[in-house]
Amino acid sequence: MTMTKQTETQNAKRESHTAQRFVSIIFGVIEAVLAFRLVFKLLGANPINGFVKGLYWLSHFLVGIFEGIFPQATSSGVAATAVFEPATLIAIVVVALIAWAVLKLMTPRSGTRVVWTEKTEQAKQEKPAVEKGGQ
Repeated sequence: MTMTKQTETQNAKRESHTAQRFVSIIFGVIEAVLAFRLVFKLLGANPINGFVKGLYWLSHFLVGIFEGIFPQATSSGVAATAVFEPATLIAIVVVALIAWAVLKLMTPRSGTRVVWTEKTEQAKQEKPAVEKGGQ
């Protein structure tokens, strides 16, 4: 009787999923809008400009939640008033943490998978040939 033991190790590859890419794009766009708001406020962008006004309106929902936690710092220059808005910075960090958590939950487990195989073979036993005849 012959016994064979075999171990096989396979790497489980992480597959790309459309849902993960879609969620990444959504959170990326939100982060970009918040980053533009932070930079425009810091540089004292004209709030009457249509693009700037739309950007502030679009991002106000996320930033408004965090307003009042820290005071705003204002610096007046010759032509513009720069504002450091900590609420925007906090919103950027919170949205990034939420994006990380959501994507982590969507990521399939990857790693190494071990497969054990055990085979038992029995050798055929041949019957000895019996001679008939001349004794």
